[in-house]
Amino acid sequence: MPTTPTVAVIGAGISGLTAGKILRDYGVDYTCFESSDRIGGNWAFGNPNGHSSAYRSLHIDTSKSLLSFADFPIPADYPDFPHHSDIKNYLEAYAEAFDLKARIRFRTRVEHAQRLDGGGWSLRTGDGETSQFDVLVVANGHHWDPRYPDFPGEFGGETIHSHHYIDPRTPLDLYGKRILVVGIGNSAADIASELSQKSYDNQVTLSTRSGAWIIPRYILGRPADVLARTKPYLPLSWQRLVLRKAPLLISGRPERFGLPRPNHHFLEAHPTMSNDLLLRLGSGDLVAKPDVRRLDGEEVEFVDGTRSTFDVIIYATGYNITFPFLDPEFLSAPDNKIRLYKRMFVPGIDDLVLIGFAQAVPTLFPFVECQSRVLGAYVAGFYRPPDPAEMERVIDADNARFTGHVTDRPRHTQQLDYFVYEHDARTKELPAGAARVAAQGPVPLAGRVRTAATSRG
Repeated sequence: MPTTPTVAVIGAGISGLTAGKILRDYGVDYTCFESSDRIGGNWAFGNPNGHSSAYRSLHIDTSKSLLSFADFPIPADYPDFPHHSDIKNYLEAYAEAFDLKARIRFRTRVEHAQRLDGGGWSLRTGDGETSQFDVLVVANGHHWDPRYPDFPGEFGGETIHSHHYIDPRTPLDLYGKRILVVGIGNSAADIASELSQKSYDNQVTLSTRSGAWIIPRYILGRPADVLARTKPYLPLSWQRLVLRKAPLLISGRPERFGLPRPNHHFLEAHPTMSNDLLLRLGSGDLVAKPDVRRLDGEEVEFVDGTRSTFDVIIYATGYNITFPFLDPEFLSAPDNKIRLYKRMFVPGIDDLVLIGFAQAVPTLFPFVECQSRVLGAYVAGFYRPPDPAEMERVIDADNARFTGHVTDRPRHTQQLDYFVYEHDARTKELPAGAARVAAQGPVPLAGRVRTAATSRG
């Protein structure tokens, strides 16, 4: 086995855990830095580092058969759509099975990561310590920095982002209130459906700018994502065309429930998975409105000219991709746009790898495991990406393939199809990377260069 560099992993959510597990499989010396006192990231309900978006009633919108890591099957007795506590228990069992916590420095926030001249990284942590590593793996997630819309005017009531919503009592008392939920993603659908139940005595309105295609979690008695998986062997454009009418056949026209007709075809934006939203709208418990035009005290004016009075606005408007430990001029993602080869590598920066920065359809879990396998092979010296010019060409091609058809919104800049991505990684990218190693040798990361120089001496 080639000499392996030392690695720092930032974050112990699903991306950091899978990265650590695969690095451990290759015998790579790594340290994981976690700002919290626990693993799980977004799936650690009540996470003291503030990075969890889980609310008390949250069930994941991906069925369990698609959540399993390849080498650690999800328990057979789990329900089809596990509660967030089930997901956390699964991650705890995963960490225990592979002894991952031994490599995690808990309560240790990376304040700044500085790339060194000649390669390698210097990390300064919140406890004042500085340490150096040959490779930096960024796995801090992208569902923790709330994104807010910029509506004209000011609102006189209370506002929160869905990231901070826990339940109808926390952090706000949401009983007997006039509530506006802005957005129509999965979190917006869940929260609006929950708060519009008659038992809470609320008047709830859902505002959406672009509309969405609503898909139930079950079709013909089976989880929808099991039936609708794409095939890597067929052109994605053909498959999208065949599936275009599916929402109309399954759920009917959104206009039937007061929602605006989506300004995009099915699969040109992430669909909303919900069994409850259309029921609440059809029952009159929930009212739909178009986009907000302006805020005016306790009133909100919508683009159709109507106005309504509200006590609370809940913004379910997505998240920013943020790297608070990196200098913005070195790496940032304005409007959530970032150019990454295979959504992992920054062309020209060999000792930096990002894990988990994609909106993988249908789920992130096996996607980050797939990326981690590429990471492990790369650091261990068995995989080599192409040269920077070819990486840039492939980035453009992949963007056209995965996001060229989607709406131009920050939520969809990193969307991709997991089944196609995994198939390409396994059958094309890893073998091609191994061939490049055979022809050129592994990428000369700092640890390998240092060891080779010592051996020659």
